[in-house]
Amino acid sequence: MKRLLGACALLSLLAGCASSGTVDPHGYDQTGVASYYGAKHHGKRTASGEAFNQHSLTAAHRQLPFGTRVKVTNLKNDESVVVRINDRGPHTRGRIIDLSRGAAEEIGMLRSGTARVRVQALD
Repeated sequence: MKRLLGACALLSLLAGCASSGTVDPHGYDQTGVASYYGAKHHGKRTASGEAFNQHSLTAAHRQLPFGTRVKVTNLKNDESVVVRINDRGPHTRGRIIDLSRGAAEEIGMLRSGTARVRVQALD
């Protein structure tokens, strides 16, 4: 009985720490650093359950709901791309979005690996 109560207490604590964490995409507009991911993750399952395709125009975001479409603009060259959120991330502090390799190529950030970007949710 003590083990059961202890397990319940632990699960309650963990459930309290975890949340869906999603935000309302309406009006979402953030500026920060983007990175990209590609071949190492190609074909693996994303957090949404679909297979990651490094050539598609998709991205990982910590809080925007899956399926949200966002416009990502590279602030250095003003190139932009529209991507669909299908994964969670980035897992590196200080970054706001992880783009697929295909999306990163569209906005000219393959060489640098990261770029300062503006992320705007589309209605």
